[in-house]
Amino acid sequence: MTTHFSLVLLHLAGAVLLLLYAVQLVRSGVEAAAGPRLKSLLGGSRGGAVQAAAGGTVLAVLLQSSTAVAMLACGFATSGLLGVSTGLALMLGADLGSAIVARILSFDLQWLIPVCLFLGGILHLKMRNATAQEIGRMVLGIGFILLSLNMVGGATQPLREAGMLQPVSAYLAEDYMTAFLAGAVFTWLIHSSVASILMIATFAGQGLLGIEAAVPMVLGANLGGGLIAFWLTRGMSAPAQRITTGNLLFRAVAALIGLVVFEAGLLDRLLHASASGVVSFHVFFNACLLVAGLPLAAAAARLTERLVPDAPAAGSGDDPLKRRVSVLDRSVLGTPRLALSSATRELLRMGELVEIMARSVMELFESGDRAEIARIRDIDEAVNAAHTNIKLYLAEVNRGLMTAEEAQRSIELTDFAINLEHAGDIVAKQLLVLAEERAEKGWRFSPAGWEELNELHRHLLDTMHLALNVLISQDRPSARQLVAEKERMRGLARRSQDRHLQRLRHGTPESIETSGMHLEIARGLKELNSLMVTVAYPLLARSGDLLGSRLTAASSSEA
Repeated sequence: MTTHFSLVLLHLAGAVLLLLYAVQLVRSGVEAAAGPRLKSLLGGSRGGAVQAAAGGTVLAVLLQSSTAVAMLACGFATSGLLGVSTGLALMLGADLGSAIVARILSFDLQWLIPVCLFLGGILHLKMRNATAQEIGRMVLGIGFILLSLNMVGGATQPLREAGMLQPVSAYLAEDYMTAFLAGAVFTWLIHSSVASILMIATFAGQGLLGIEAAVPMVLGANLGGGLIAFWLTRGMSAPAQRITTGNLLFRAVAALIGLVVFEAGLLDRLLHASASGVVSFHVFFNACLLVAGLPLAAAAARLTERLVPDAPAAGSGDDPLKRRVSVLDRSVLGTPRLALSSATRELLRMGELVEIMARSVMELFESGDRAEIARIRDIDEAVNAAHTNIKLYLAEVNRGLMTAEEAQRSIELTDFAINLEHAGDIVAKQLLVLAEERAEKGWRFSPAGWEELNELHRHLLDTMHLALNVLISQDRPSARQLVAEKERMRGLARRSQDRHLQRLRHGTPESIETSGMHLEIARGLKELNSLMVTVAYPLLARSGDLLGSRLTAASSSEA
């Protein structure tokens, strides 16, 4: 029996890991195939609480993860583009979206397994178009999710026949709090609420968990889902931490209330011991949380301001962005591998500063706020300091013994640091100067010209986000997508220039007045975009598909 039980655990562990990998596969495929559109969807959901909640629901369904939505929202909050109350509404919608994903995947869809594996394999392995490959990866992930759930059922068959888990299930049914905490800890450990709920539902459907144990575990899983995002954002800015803190408070209070209501027997008519019943309760819980939480989002935001105060200012006019501590670790200089990782993290911090500078550009062209222009320009000093520190740090690392691969990586990091420093100069010494000039002269862009510049700016921000992801992940499909985005940016800039010249021929007064400035802004945004794309070239060159990526990008741009 011992050997047999060990094999059962091995099969079950393999099924769980396949489930986790499959969820991540779907999410990465969606992000790579539709990353810019997802960012635009999130950006467009900032109009109000209901709109934000709806946007969060859609994003979570697409990404199959409320945690992924939380990280996107926290990035917007750090840049000042998303308020805490709106972010909390977004997360309430994301929690419901994640529950809807679990509900869809809990249906009996075994017939889809070979279909998804076949179609996903064809798209991912045989298609040359990058978007088609990522869609194939997403479809493969869905097939693997369904396959893993089928494997869980097969792996637990001996446990059902032997009745080995009945005492455990009976104990959890009597001790609601232990079941609740077990669900929370398990969800936090595997870092996926969707996978956790599906596992609990599968156990319930196989008869390994009664409804008295499954419901408290589902409530605990909801708490654990909030803990994941809270833990991942513990080192981020105060606005970002407030969103995950508020979401955790919502989940914790609602889960405890749900536990009390369930223990009182008030939910008996709504529940039945099956996989479908367990997941339906999960959806019902998150729907109730959304309805009850939306009116309280503003109050919760004020509470989180007390729980997560802003960092104290170090001096008058000191910008907290400039005071971020360098992560360059001099204690690992003798170990090139660790030193390069440290330099990569510092380079990511430098890139985030450049992204914050670039994100504010169009608002400053519109407002002409001199104080804010000066503040953003001051961030360039922090960018320059980071550039210098990274170069000197890597130069010191190069004095030691390094492999050829490590030496090449050091060169790549130095080159990207130089490009980021140049990008910061473009914002501070070109675009902000133009913003000041427009404010002084009171010029206005034509509505069509202004929308074209904003479109270029939105595309630049998407590219920056993807470039920093490639810096850390070194993911080749994302790198190929980044090269394609450069060609798309070139096409957008060319189209904007052509339309601008048409407006000049038609005598549009605003276009005549701002003609030189329009072209300079477009040129600056395009150059910023090109500098960010350079992070992809070394990775694609090493894999031998740099030329293929450029040809694919060029053909998609022409299309």
